[in-house]
Amino acid sequence: MDTELISKKDLLDQMNISYGQLYRWKRKQLIPEEWFIRKSTFTGQETFFPKAQILSRIGKIIAMKDDLSLDEVAGKLSPLLYDLRLRREEIIGRNIVSSMVMDRLGNRADEDGMYSFERMLILFTADKLLQTGEMNLEEGGQLVQTLREHFSKFDGRSCDLVFTRKMGISAFALITASSELYYESKVKLIARLSMTACLEELKMKLA
Repeated sequence: MDTELISKKDLLDQMNISYGQLYRWKRKQLIPEEWFIRKSTFTGQETFFPKAQILSRIGKIIAMKDDLSLDEVAGKLSPLLYDLRLRREEIIGRNIVSSMVMDRLGNRADEDGMYSFERMLILFTADKLLQTGEMNLEEGGQLVQTLREHFSKFDGRSCDLVFTRKMGISAFALITASSELYYESKVKLIARLSMTACLEELKMKLA
């Protein structure tokens, strides 16, 4: 499941915004740096964006910018949610993680029955892949274990979750977002997810 991208030119045309607006919003941190993806094309280097996330984000910026300053918009779009903790019922009720995933994979709440932002992100990511049908519940357990053990090691740096399968055996890895990854011929790439994009999507749900 590769993330669908949109070119900078198509983005500016579709959203009817200028180059200057786009980069002013970037400087104000309304648009994450990680969403500006440089790729080689036949015309040279071009900038692309994760399509669903950037269209949603710019739509929200446009809707708010006439009534709020850019700093106020930034506060709305990037609330300080990392200390937020929710109970199981709240997570399901706010449609953050499905009840099935909470029942099967979400049995690691804190002693007080609350889930930290990081634990919600891990379950949200697993739910996201399960919803596509490309991953089963057993593999979901592997994914959750991989993120529990290694996600914190990136200490806020951008990383991607890589999901592969070879002869029916699945594997998960976390790599820095800019890394190229090469496989032997019999390994199939099932999905490569930006954890930054997942984090931003979760923040929008919690905001």
